[in-house]
Amino acid sequence: MYPAFVVSPMDFSLSTLSEKFKQLASSFSVKDGESVLGIDIGTSSIKIVQVKEVKGSAVLETYGEIALGPYANAEVGQSVMPPPEKIGEALKDVLREANATAKVGGFSVPLSGSLINVITLPTKDHADLATMIPIEARKYIPVPITEVALDWFVIPDEEAKFLSPQGGAAKSDHSTDVLLVAIHNAVLAKYQLVTEAAAITPRFFEVEPFSMGRASYEHTTAPAMIIDMGASSTRVYIIEFGIIDVSHTIGRGGQDLTLSLAKSMGATFQEAENIKRDKGLSESEVGSAALDFIFAEARRILLTYQRKEGKAVSQVVLVGGGASLKGLKEVASRSFDARIVIASPFEKLAAPAFISDVLKGAGPSFASAVGLALRALHQ
Repeated sequence: MYPAFVVSPMDFSLSTLSEKFKQLASSFSVKDGESVLGIDIGTSSIKIVQVKEVKGSAVLETYGEIALGPYANAEVGQSVMPPPEKIGEALKDVLREANATAKVGGFSVPLSGSLINVITLPTKDHADLATMIPIEARKYIPVPITEVALDWFVIPDEEAKFLSPQGGAAKSDHSTDVLLVAIHNAVLAKYQLVTEAAAITPRFFEVEPFSMGRASYEHTTAPAMIIDMGASSTRVYIIEFGIIDVSHTIGRGGQDLTLSLAKSMGATFQEAENIKRDKGLSESEVGSAALDFIFAEARRILLTYQRKEGKAVSQVVLVGGGASLKGLKEVASRSFDARIVIASPFEKLAAPAFISDVLKGAGPSFASAVGLALRALHQ
C-alpha cells in the first residue's frame, strides 16, 4: 500500500501500480493501530500522507497528490481558488486513488489565515495558563477574540533564553513564554465544508510553517531559513527553536516560471509545465532568471535578519513543489553562504527501500503533509 503518484481528475490510470505496492508491502510488519492523515491543501494541488505508528516508528502507508487546476477549469500547475465543495471533491478523489483508509488527520492552514505571537505570562503554574491566555490574547490580536480560534504551547525555558536577544536576563523567574496562534474562524469554516465533503474528521489545524519545519530538517541551536516555493508565491521563514522569527512572501512562484518559459518558447502553459518538470533549469535561462530574483529577495531577508539579530542562519531549506526542480540547488547556492538543503521529509518515515528514490524526488512537495501526519500520530 505504497503508491507513489501525482494524479489529475482525468488521469486515474495507476490502480495496477497501487495494487502491486500493496502486495509488496504485505511483508512490511504492520500491527493493528490507528492510521492518520496529513492533508496539505495548497493553491495548485492537494497532498495527502497516511501513516501508522509501529513499535515506536512512524510507518508510511500511502500518499498522493492531485492537481486543483482542472477543478477550476484551469491547467495542472496553475494557482486556483475553487469553492470548498470542489476542494472537497478533489480531496475525496485523491484519497480514493491513494487507497487511503484513515478518517482522521491534521490539516495545514496558510500563514495568511492566522496570527502568531510570543507572549509572556506572569506564572509558572501551567494550570493557570488556560484561563490567562484567552484574556491576554486580546492585547495581541487585532480582531475580536470571538472571530478566531486559539492554540498555544509553552516554550521551554532553555529555548526561551536563546530566543531573547538579552539571553533572557530581563525575564522574571516566575514567568512563562507561550507561543500563541490564532486562526480566523472564516478560514476554519471553509475547511469545515471541505472536511464534510470528504468525510474526514479534522484532529487539528496547524499553521503551515510549523508542519514544514517538523518534517524538513534536523533542528539545531542555530536558526534556519525555509523557502517554500509554491505555485503563486514563495514564502520565506526564519525559524528558531520552532518559533517563526521572520515570515515574508515573495510574489513569484512556480507558475511564473512556467509562464515565462511558455512565452519564450511560444508554447502552451501545459507544454511549458511539462518541459519544466522534465528538464528543470537545464533548458531554460528564463526560469533561471526568475529564480535568481526569488533567491535575491530571500538573501536580502536573510542578511537583514542576521544584522538585526546578530545570529547566523545555519542552513537554507528548500521545500514546496518548486523545490523539486532539477538544477535548483545549484541556482540557490549562488545566493547563499549557508548550507543548501533540499527537504527530504519522507526520511522521517519508515518505508520500503524500493521506493526510496521516488520518495526523495517527491519529498519537497510533501513536507507539510508529512509534518501534519507526524503530529497527528501523537495528538
